[in-house]
Amino acid sequence: MSNLTNAVTVVTGASSGIGAATAKRLAASGAKVVLAARNEDKLRALVSEITEAGRTATYRVTDVTDRADAKALAAFAEKTYGSVDVLVNNAGLMLFSAWKDTAVDDWDRMIDTNLRGYLHAIAAVLPSMLERRSGHILNMSSVAGINVGEGAGVYSATKFFVRAITESLRKEVGVANGIQVSMVSPGVIDTGWADKVSDAEGRKAATELNKDAIPPEAVADAVAYALDQPANVSVNDVVIHPTKQGW
Repeated sequence: MSNLTNAVTVVTGASSGIGAATAKRLAASGAKVVLAARNEDKLRALVSEITEAGRTATYRVTDVTDRADAKALAAFAEKTYGSVDVLVNNAGLMLFSAWKDTAVDDWDRMIDTNLRGYLHAIAAVLPSMLERRSGHILNMSSVAGINVGEGAGVYSATKFFVRAITESLRKEVGVANGIQVSMVSPGVIDTGWADKVSDAEGRKAATELNKDAIPPEAVADAVAYALDQPANVSVNDVVIHPTKQGW
């Protein structure tokens, strides 16, 4: 039996890409998944797909940049299925731009989602996990949190941030309280992210980078591996990227 069987699992950024693939993969392993994102149409369609396959899923439209909304998401999950066993912190934005373009609006959007969004979701589920002395938090980072590429300075900074808070969580709430803490660091994944880059030069670089991308299902398998471990095992970091990616 999978260690994910009946695990109440919140997945943020679940409406598309890695989040959607992860939600389907974890549901297939027996988890009760609660999907969170801002696009209700996509969430509804994904829940229908999962439940029609005989699995358990629901959704709540959520903006994780809003602290109260993230807290309400955790409360919804608990009311629907029970205490949250697993958080997959996945909501994120990757927006390329050169420093000379001072794309401050893009910087702010990434900071709000990639930093504050992760912290808000952690704050929403951590008190209950600490009280129960059990639970699993998985933060989605990136190889950009290991190597800094051209045009990705602010995005990389947000992913270095994720790496730092994950290691701090592991030492503070993992070692001391038995809460499992994991991180998955994908490389170039074909999620449509390149189309979201508003800066013209950044979009050109993103499109070129995306040519060797691998599908989000590959990352979902890595997430499932990290989460499907007994309580005394923590997979702290999984780096997964295209074979042809040189960084």
